[in-house]
Amino acid sequence: MTSLIIIPTPRTFSFQRTVISHGWCELLPFSLDREAWELTRVLTLDPRPPVTIQISSRKRELHVKTSRKLTRAEATRVESDVRHILRLDDDLSVFYATMTSTPDFEWIPQQGAGRMLRSPTVFEDLVKMICTTNCSWSLTEKMVTGLVENLGQESGGKRTFPSAQSMAVMPVKFFTDEVRAGYRAPYLKELADRVASGELDVEGWLHSPLSTRELIKEMKHVKGVGDYAAENLLKLVGRYDGLALDSWTRAKFFKVRNGGRKATDKKIDRYYSRFNEWRGLALWCDMTRDWLE
Repeated sequence: MTSLIIIPTPRTFSFQRTVISHGWCELLPFSLDREAWELTRVLTLDPRPPVTIQISSRKRELHVKTSRKLTRAEATRVESDVRHILRLDDDLSVFYATMTSTPDFEWIPQQGAGRMLRSPTVFEDLVKMICTTNCSWSLTEKMVTGLVENLGQESGGKRTFPSAQSMAVMPVKFFTDEVRAGYRAPYLKELADRVASGELDVEGWLHSPLSTRELIKEMKHVKGVGDYAAENLLKLVGRYDGLALDSWTRAKFFKVRNGGRKATDKKIDRYYSRFNEWRGLALWCDMTRDWLE
């Protein structure tokens, strides 16, 4: 037996643009069928068993199929997770108004871009962000797959993302040998220990009263998190001040906005400074415009 949950979506929402907004759709426990445009995800429902869901879009609503019949409480939790993952409750009205009045950026509200796929928890997003630093995407996939396949809860042949508690009980050697995390191994272990013990509340970053500058400082107190990881993570908690420049975004800017010529980070910053607190999101949409086209 399965369940079907139907969730209405905002007029400005694009399922395709949101799902491929960045690479998370390619990292377990997510998987994407680009032919059918169906996003699969395994969700933790502690203390109940996990469930695998398949999300597709039908006009102005999402259809969420579950791998087993859900209780009413479980269905409510699944809907809450889907709304969080796909940013259905994010208010982008000011961002869209700004983009509408800016030549060559009008496509963003027209196509419903701007919502960035995220995980059900900040902890998962943070672990994955650490796994993207100073390495190839293939290595990121390998590390995340190692965590999920070794420590995730099973659900119909698939697995959840591991909890901080399940990661914390593992020795550093596990993260080195099984996850292939390299220098990140002790960072992942320490992060899991701090979150599992309650010393560090990363979920609180979603609604933190701190200024963006102070929140970045707090994020950077986590070993393995520098400016790049912190500014990217900011986007996933709903703040878009940081540009999160890396080799890929720099090279794409050179091509898209600078005639193929190299430019300094200051020039890139000046180009998007007109968007103020939305500049990081404006840059990201600008650099990923061709991902769907």
